[in-house]
Amino acid sequence: MSLRVFGLNLLKNNRSLLQNALRNNGAPGAQVLAVAPYTTQVTVQATPAAVQKQKVSKAMKAYLERANEHDEFMKTQDLEFQIGKRHLANMMGADAETFTQEDINEAIAYLFPSGLFDKRARPAMRTPEEVFPARKAAEFDETGRPFHSMFYTGKPNFFQLLHDIVKETNYLYDLEERMLRRGNKPDENQKLETAGFQLLSKDQLERVLVEHIVDIEYQSFTNAMERLMSSPYSYKSKAFIERFLKPLIDQSKQLEVPKPKIDEQGRQYITTYECLRKTARADVTVRLPGTGKITINGQDITYFSMDECREQLLFPLSYSEMLGKVDVEANVEGGGPSGQAGAIRWGIAMSLRSFVDQEMIESMRLAGLLTRDYRRRERKKFGQEGARRKYTWKKR
Repeated sequence: MSLRVFGLNLLKNNRSLLQNALRNNGAPGAQVLAVAPYTTQVTVQATPAAVQKQKVSKAMKAYLERANEHDEFMKTQDLEFQIGKRHLANMMGADAETFTQEDINEAIAYLFPSGLFDKRARPAMRTPEEVFPARKAAEFDETGRPFHSMFYTGKPNFFQLLHDIVKETNYLYDLEERMLRRGNKPDENQKLETAGFQLLSKDQLERVLVEHIVDIEYQSFTNAMERLMSSPYSYKSKAFIERFLKPLIDQSKQLEVPKPKIDEQGRQYITTYECLRKTARADVTVRLPGTGKITINGQDITYFSMDECREQLLFPLSYSEMLGKVDVEANVEGGGPSGQAGAIRWGIAMSLRSFVDQEMIESMRLAGLLTRDYRRRERKKFGQEGARRKYTWKKR
């Protein structure tokens, strides 16, 4: 009996000593999993150092450094943009807090006038988010393991897209084979219409994928998409295909074509107001049917003495094959012969939309007849002989 009591006391003492040692050492991660009274075994498990503090890979460190640099750069650019906007608002006498992007564009056009036709070549000030393209987020975890299975191709999004296109193509091939075995034919009513649409350009595809691709890779994309769209069952993948199609710029469909009215003589007519070109302003009326008579401020086409101005008036009529079929009446004021001829030409083209079919309207738009010309004479600059011309430098 005494031996049994002695053994129990020894176990209790060992248990107390072990608990005190662990409490005094304060080892992080050390846990007592089982210390039950009157037991003969004590289990202690230490947490591994890798679990206590995960190591960050070199790739992740490099990415974090680049991300921090990019964030600091964007903050600096945003600060400079806000300062520039405030200075611009002060020069224009406006409130900087309510100064919008439209106000900025108008202020720059006023302070830095430019006659360059291409808007991308003109001075501009936009937010840093619009100027600098978006960047990819982290593609791997903290241990350096990539999320994407095609990460090591260097362009995971692009090759994933090719993989998806091939997957859709194989699905349509299998569907076509099954339908042929059953003797079924594709539904002509559901045929995929790609007229008026085109594939995304290389730059647009790069913005979608947030990756840079070369010409041969873009050619592979277009070939794969054309193969997919050529399938008779391509309407089954309509949602996928439409993601990479864009409509042709068809302003003729966006702008509603006015319906012609009837005059006292029973002829159809349409009047277009606010026909502008430079400082000229005109109102043009086209009547159908007609004999090809052209009246400008009460005079015939000899109102313009130059052949170039007369050709400007006749071009939309000859292009739409309406020359000699309609009568044109125009009232114009302001500007010179070139500006007045351009204003009347645009008014004739816009009025003819009501008398031609949709295909001809689209053809006229592509020919530039329906596009208003906003170009103006560039002003003379201070310290210069003209808008661009400098004073002749003389040594003596």
